[in-house]
Amino acid sequence: MAEEKINMNINDGEAFYAHELSINFNPLQFVLDFKSVTPRVDPRSNNQASIYMKHNVILVDPYHARRVHELLGTVLKKYEKEFGKIEKPSALKVLEKKSKKEAAKINETEKIETPSYIS
Repeated sequence: MAEEKINMNINDGEAFYAHELSINFNPLQFVLDFKSVTPRVDPRSNNQASIYMKHNVILVDPYHARRVHELLGTVLKKYEKEFGKIEKPSALKVLEKKSKKEAAKINETEKIETPSYIS
């Protein structure tokens, strides 16, 4: 058999920082939607604020979703062994605590009475 040369072009895609992820599924596939949401101000439109959202969607079958789960677990264990336990950032802890307090205040001021037939 003669050796045949094949030209291959690879589209590397664009790397971006995703700070949001939504995961959904149906019987045939898992949908991983990586999102980056950035507030912007466009001086050409009277400094009106806008939101710029960029996202990349990855579809995988259930078997490959399981493999991604296993691989990510393995890599996280190696990372934590080398660099230490991954902890929630302290700024995020402060924000969560503040949000809970604010939600409690709203619940106190807007109490909804339970109907007597439910008690």
